Parts: sequence; C-alpha cells; structure tokens
Amino acid sequence: MKRKIKATTAVLILLAVFLAGCSSSQVSPEADGAYHNKMGMAFLNEGKIQLAYVEFQKAIQKDPDNKEINYNLGLTCIQLEDYENAKKYFLKSISLAPDFPDAHNNLGVTYMQLGQWDLALASFRKALSNPLYKTPELAFYSMGMSLYRLGMYEKAVDAFKDSIRRDRSFTLPYYGLALAYNRTERYGEAAEALEKAILVDPGYKGDREKKSADLRNRLFSAKGLEEKDIRDLLEILQY
Repeated sequence: MKRKIKATTAVLILLAVFLAGCSSSQVSPEADGAYHNKMGMAFLNEGKIQLAYVEFQKAIQKDPDNKEINYNLGLTCIQLEDYENAKKYFLKSISLAPDFPDAHNNLGVTYMQLGQWDLALASFRKALSNPLYKTPELAFYSMGMSLYRLGMYEKAVDAFKDSIRRDRSFTLPYYGLALAYNRTERYGEAAEALEKAILVDPGYKGDREKKSADLRNRLFSAKGLEEKDIRDLLEILQY
C-alpha cells in the first residue's frame, strides 16, 4: 500500500511539472502588450523610429485601451511627421486618462505642427492645470511659441519667463524671449536674451561664432517659419 501511494505521488509531481512546462511554452513574452511597448521604447530611445512604430502597433493590438501605448504611438508619429495619426493617438490616450499632462502637452505640440495655434494653447493650458505635472517648462515654452505665432508677443514673453522660472537650464525659452523682444523692438533685451541662450546652451557655452555658423548652415534646409526664426536670430546677433 505504501509503495502504491509513493508511486501515485511521483506521477502527480511529474504531471505538475509537465503542465507547468506546457503553460510557460504557451504564454510567451511576445504575446504581452507590455513586452512590445517596452521594446518600442527601447527602439524609440535609440532613434530607430520605424522599428519602434512596429512594436507599438503590436502592443496596441494586444492592449488597445492602454494610455501609455497610445501615448507612445503618438510620440512615434510625431517623429514620422504623421501629425494626424499623432493627434488620434494622443486624443485616445487622453480619453483613457483625462489628467495625463504629457499627453495634453504633446497633443499641443501636434496642433502646433498643424498650424492650429488656438487648439495648441488649449492643450498646453490643460497640461499646466495638473499640479503634478513634472515638466511644466515644456508646456510654458510651447505656449510661448504658440502665442508668438499668433502675434501676441507680450503674452509670449510671459510664457517664456514662466518656462525659465521652472528650469533655468532649459535653453529654448531664452531663444523664444529673444524672438519676442525683437518683435516688440526691445532690441537690447533681445540681444541679452540671445546671449543668455548661447551661454546656457550646452552645444555652444557662450560661443557666438559657432552659433552664428550653425544658424547660417541651417538656412540651407530651413523653410517657412523656421527660416524666418533663423533669420531673426542672425539679425539679433548683430545688435
């Protein structure tokens, strides 16, 4: 009788091991949306945008109502200059998490690329309404640029200053200040802001000549608003 019980126990143990093996072989990491999302982020951080896009598409097929996956797809579409789809994914992410400030901010960035400045401003304000937003300097800067495009230069100055108050090492709002001051004929302040931008910018560390050379080189490929901004900055460098 004892021998029979031992044999039965051995069979049960072997059966449990077999079933565990079957279970692990049936559920592979590739079947999980989180796995593909993680892979997508790795590719995105490496600048492999198309590979990131493919992984996020696999992820969203597994988990279509995941706010992070939709958000990451939006970021990837911005990189691909596919702004309509970027907008779609950010809006989906926001529908799943209305208080997601990064999604509101990047939706605003998308609207900027589409030239929809009023919608952009509304998105930045929504991002900034969340007191837990960790990088409000980004939204304040983009708000400043939207106001600048709308010709609201004094309000743009205020937004750029708000951005700088949150992070004094953030370079872009100093450049924005220079552009806005230049538009309001405050040329001395424009020159000071640009000097500060070049000083704070880790790529230049105060080297005006290098900045000037880089701006001139960018003129060869710049178009539209970017070209105008570069020409304005070169003009300010002459003050």
